[in-house]
Amino acid sequence: MTWPRYTEVGDCGLLIAFADRESEAAHARVIALDRRLGCADIPGLVECVPALVNLMVVFDPLVTTHTALRAAVGDLVTESLRASAGDQGAATTQHNIPVCFDADLAPDLPAVARACDMSEDAVITCLTATPITVAMYGFAPGYAYLTGLPPALHVPRKPAPVRDVPKGSLLIAGPQALITTLTMPTGWSILGRSRFQVMDPEGDPQFRMAVGDTVQFRRVPRAEFEAGARP
Repeated sequence: MTWPRYTEVGDCGLLIAFADRESEAAHARVIALDRRLGCADIPGLVECVPALVNLMVVFDPLVTTHTALRAAVGDLVTESLRASAGDQGAATTQHNIPVCFDADLAPDLPAVARACDMSEDAVITCLTATPITVAMYGFAPGYAYLTGLPPALHVPRKPAPVRDVPKGSLLIAGPQALITTLTMPTGWSILGRSRFQVMDPEGDPQFRMAVGDTVQFRRVPRAEFEAGARP
């Protein structure tokens, strides 16, 4: 199959896909296109929504059409096809996120340590040693999916979700992690909690992290966690 692939979505969306399965190269191209579109002056463009292998371009159907939009983004898509992880069209930001791993805030840390054949301290050290990437937003408001967890920490989802997981919880599943922004059920493993505010509904921008940014977790003691801003 030839990439990219264009799919018309309703009367106001154009989905541009660079692959049919997740890869670093495909995601680099999504980020590159998203950032180039953010700097472009394309009539009728409303917003862009980047995901793992594709990007949704939302437009005003009273101003432009699927065909005209596809033609308008053609050169930018070509540039994005040449993009690599180090050439995404704009600088990225690294976010250092403090996390407390005390037992009552990290109920699944012992189980993850056993599953990974590691000590709990080794799990925390592995988790905090390597920056990971903001891959996309989805599922719930402010849920920034972070990819690139070390393979040694890849654990499957739980067989059944747990209810009432507090906002600010640090979760992992497979190669991904996230910081929750709402109190919700989850089947992911809960390894700690942070006061870092991923989402500020009154802020500009509302999301503190952009897709393509990197995140590095930092272990903090309970006193520093309690003194931090509320999530």
